Amino acid sequence: MDIFAKFRTNRGDIGRYMKQAHGYFAFPKLEGEIGPHMRFRGRDVLNWSLNNYIGLANHPEVRRVDAEAAKEWGLAYPMGARMMSGQTVWHEKLERELADFVGKPDAFLLNFGYQGMISIIDTICSRHDVVVYDSESHACIIDGLRLHMGKRFVYPHNNMEKLRKELERATELANTQGGGVLVVTEGVFGMAGDLGKLDEIVALKKDFDFRLLVDDAHGFGTMGATGAGTPEHFGVTDGVDLHFSTFAKAMAGIGAFIACEKDICNYLRYNMRSQTFAKSLPMPFVIGSLKRLELLRTETGLRENLWTVVRALQKEFKDAGFDIGNTNSPVTPVYLQGDVPEATNVVFDLRETYNLFCSVVVYPVIPKGQIMLRIIPTATHTLDDVAYTIKAFREVKEKLLSGFYKDKAIPEVGEI
Repeated sequence: MDIFAKFRTNRGDIGRYMKQAHGYFAFPKLEGEIGPHMRFRGRDVLNWSLNNYIGLANHPEVRRVDAEAAKEWGLAYPMGARMMSGQTVWHEKLERELADFVGKPDAFLLNFGYQGMISIIDTICSRHDVVVYDSESHACIIDGLRLHMGKRFVYPHNNMEKLRKELERATELANTQGGGVLVVTEGVFGMAGDLGKLDEIVALKKDFDFRLLVDDAHGFGTMGATGAGTPEHFGVTDGVDLHFSTFAKAMAGIGAFIACEKDICNYLRYNMRSQTFAKSLPMPFVIGSLKRLELLRTETGLRENLWTVVRALQKEFKDAGFDIGNTNSPVTPVYLQGDVPEATNVVFDLRETYNLFCSVVVYPVIPKGQIMLRIIPTATHTLDDVAYTIKAFREVKEKLLSGFYKDKAIPEVGEI
């Protein structure tokens, strides 16, 4: 049998709508300057779909430094993996500053967030170790666990009673095998916007011997008194053993890091296969990240602007009777009821009638019969943007409840 044969008719749960979705609901092409107002298919749209939390993507200082670094260094330098020929003082400087910012002794710079998380789990855990993780962990964590050759236990999302029970099982098994226990959770859960219960998880260390890995992709730069992340927000920086984040959110760039004690960082430097056998992060990304980190630390007004918009948006949604779940972060999910055709028609109406662009999430990411419209506020949105969005959502919700979208087919707007 041809290994490709199964893909001719079965494109997967999401891919089955490829013909209708491609270029519109999936793989849409936003154009223009990155920000709240962009262009989509020739129309000006109010955009709530970018993780550019504090507005660094088009910050003039960021643009200047990115351009100067590209001109000075090009995209090739340094050549080779860091262990062989790709190490520079700038890579080391960025690591020191990242470690200082999140309150850890050391940090290791990674090329990508998704790849980085997979490799951290693979490198830290042997077949004798046991992993306990939150059921709503990001796909990169799940894929990292697939590489793990040992046992893993899952606990229902943020359920501390169940986590305690899984820790009991994990501890017993790890002791039998001569291994240890790693707990993995997120700081901010990127779909629903609620926070991992880091304070309660750290408190369990009084009763159990485990290490804690936190994926803080959406918390770094947005949460905590200084923006250092969700561990700072909860006051448990010392209790988080492995603090991971990506540059793709608040930093508006490419790259990632893991911060921890020096011995563990050095072990990762010499044993993390995705870095050992990969070309070093190009210099413009490193120099640009240093500038972004500087702005995270010094331009506190950007984070204040973000939270002004977040609080206004979430309050207005609640006052208008919308269900936004348990979010305690900038991530703002809006939950509605309906099937996939209804979801696509809601989004189509928002984009075509109201010129409002946001992401839609449906089954299998969330349960059947549920629609999630995911809103990402940024420091560059305005309160006028908030007011317009609430008005549009009110009208669309009324249409949905009246059955306006019920018998409509999925719009034929795909490009395949």
